[in-house]
This record gives sequence, C-alpha cells and structure tokens, in this order.
Amino acid sequence: MDHAAAAAALSDHFPQRIVCLTEEPTEVLYALGEERRIVGISGFTVRPPRARREKPKVSAFTSAKIGEILKLAPDLAIGFSDIQADIARELVKAGVEVWISNHRSVDGILAYIRRLGALVGAHEKAEAYALRAERHLAEIRAAAARLPRRPQVYFEEWDEPIITGIRWVAEIIGIAGGDDCFPELAREPLAKQRILPNGDEVVRRAPDIILGSWCGKRFRPEKVAARPGWDTIPAVRHGDLHEIKSPIILQPGPAALFDGLDEIHRIITEWALR
Repeated sequence: MDHAAAAAALSDHFPQRIVCLTEEPTEVLYALGEERRIVGISGFTVRPPRARREKPKVSAFTSAKIGEILKLAPDLAIGFSDIQADIARELVKAGVEVWISNHRSVDGILAYIRRLGALVGAHEKAEAYALRAERHLAEIRAAAARLPRRPQVYFEEWDEPIITGIRWVAEIIGIAGGDDCFPELAREPLAKQRILPNGDEVVRRAPDIILGSWCGKRFRPEKVAARPGWDTIPAVRHGDLHEIKSPIILQPGPAALFDGLDEIHRIITEWALR
C-alpha cells in the first residue's frame, strides 16, 4: 500500500460526519482540505463562502435544529463555549459525541487549530496551518513595533448594554499596534462580566480609536459619537470610529488571526502615521 492509500485508510478511523455548531470549525476544516467530513453547519457561517452553498444549516448560536442534526447521523458535533451548553446536552442525551471548545485567547485559537486537526487525523496539515498563522502574527507584530506611536483603542462588542471586547480581541489589538482600553475586562470570559453601567468610563479613558463590532448588526458610529459626553473623546473629535465586521473578529478562529488582525492593523497604521 503506497503512502497516499495508507493515509486515506487511516483517515477513515476519524470522524466522517461532523456537524459544526459555530463557524470556526467549518473554516478550519475547509482550510485543512477536510470539508468532506462536514454534514451540517451554523446558519451564521460566512467563511468560506462556498460552505453556505454546500452544507445544510442546522444551528444558530444559542439554538439548534436537534431533529435535523440527528437526521444527518453525525459521529461528532463541534461547538464553542458555555453558551452552547444546552445544545450540547441535548445532543449528548441523543447519543451524539460532542466537543465544545472554550478558548478565549490568541494562543487558544492556535491550539484549537492543532487539536481540531488531530481530531480528524490531519495533524500535519493543521500544524502547517497553525505555523502559517504564527508567522503572520509575528509579521504584524514586527510591523507594529516600527510605528511611531501606539493608540489607546476602545472595542465595543454590543451597544445596549455597552459590552467591551473579549480577550482574543484585546490581544489582537495589542499585536496590531494598539493598547486595549479595558484590559482588566478583556480577561473576563463572559459577556455579562464585560458590561459597562454607562459610557462615563470610556470618556475618562479617552481612546484614540473606537472599533465597533455589534455581533450581527451594523455598527453605527454616529450613534456612538452622539452619546452624552463622548464629544470630548479623541476618537470622536477626530472621526476615528470604525466598524470591524463581526465574522472576522468575534469568532475565535482563523478569521481573527488573519483578516481581523489585518484590518485592525491597517486602521492603527493610518492613525499612527497621520
């Protein structure tokens, strides 16, 4: 048996029918060339675009079509975080094997890529992909170090109530050349722990750049700028309010390490060189 045939035979020992309850496992499996294993995806999936055309959509983030998932006869379901605990429990009760990852950092995303690759028997491809991501992080970090100044950056995940950015977002801002305005809140894993009672503390911390990604709805910079007292914030005075599309920053997967990081670095670079 030649090497290719042996590898194909070995891959049959790994999950063949995977349901991805969030976007990041879909993106990783496509990137590794293992998309044939996916039988169902999240309705929020936009990366890669072909996944939406090729795979049935069977879940949202906090709910799922359990009956539809079971009809697909999955041998593994992959989800993310405590928010999907109820979906996981229903699937486990129905006899489905479930992996819920709970990573919240850049290192966690890199480890996730490697673990997911190992789960499907694609360790070498996953290692190569993770190393590519690490090289990209290093390149952006080096470019950021050459910038003449670092901005204070306020990242807003939701507007009512105001929710600040999660840990991997704060770390990506740091790699891109800025400093997150709420580092102490970024360490909190749950969104409810990152709620601000009002906008006063943002005014006090005076960010140079405001980034918004309102988790599935369009960021409205004019609404943010009109908040009481926010006209004194440097970012508002100079018009430095920018939307980061949620699929490239709010998913703890490759999109954040590549497109999300690149977009934030571009915004910071323009500010720093102005």
